[in-house]
Amino acid sequence: MEFNDVLDARRSTRAFTQQPVPDTVLDALLDRAATASPSWSNTQPYQVAVATGAVLDDLRGELSRRFERLSRLQKAPAWKKALAALRRDPGLPDGDFRPVVDYPDDLQPRRVATGRALYQRLGIGRADKAARHQQMAANFRFFDAPVALFVFAHRGLDVYSVLDAGIFLQTLMLAATDQGLGSCAQGALGLWRSPLEKHFRIPARYQLLCGLSLGYRADATVNTFQPDKLPASALRIPVR
Repeated sequence: MEFNDVLDARRSTRAFTQQPVPDTVLDALLDRAATASPSWSNTQPYQVAVATGAVLDDLRGELSRRFERLSRLQKAPAWKKALAALRRDPGLPDGDFRPVVDYPDDLQPRRVATGRALYQRLGIGRADKAARHQQMAANFRFFDAPVALFVFAHRGLDVYSVLDAGIFLQTLMLAATDQGLGSCAQGALGLWRSPLEKHFRIPARYQLLCGLSLGYRADATVNTFQPDKLPASALRIPVR
C-alpha cells in the first residue's frame, strides 16, 4: 500500500474474524517493527509477549473473570472494597501503572465525545448499562482476535522507555495495516500483570503498558467507527 493509504486505513478494530494469523506473517510484522522503530540511543527499551492458541484462550478467560469481579467490587460498599484490598482480591488491578480514572478537565471532553459517538454507532443508549458493560467486557476477550500482544517498557529509562514503546506500537500497527490486518491498542489490557506471569518469563525491570489485539477485521458496524481528530492547528503551540 502507499504510505498515505496505510495511514488512512489504520483504525481501531473491535471485531475480528476467526481466521488465524500465520506465524510467518506475525514474525515478519514483529521483525519489521523492531528494525524500523527508532529508540533512545538505539536501546530498544521494550519487550513484547505474544499470546496465541491455548495461552490466548487461558488469558481470555482469566481476564474476563477478573473484569467481572472488578465490576462487582466497584458497586460494593466501602467496607467490602477495603476488605478486598486487604485480601488482595484478584479482581483488583495489579498492573504496573495505576489506571486512569479521573481525566484532566481539558481532556475529558474529547474522551466523552469519543465514547458517546462509539456507542451511538453501536446503537447503545446511555441508560443501557447492560449493553455498555458487555461492550467494555469485549476488551478482555480481545474482541475475539486470534492474537494478543502485551507491551512492556524498561523502568530504567522512565518516560523515555514509554515513548519508545509507543513508537514501536505505532510502527507495528501500521505494518499490520499494510498486510491487511486489523489491530486495537488497549490500555485496559494493562490492568493485570499476574495472569501474564503465569505464561511468560517477564523480566523484573519491564513494566506492563498495554495490550494489542491483532487479526483480520470482521465485517461489523463497530469497525466502521472512526472518531473525529483535532486538526494540526489545534495541536500547535503558538509562538509568543
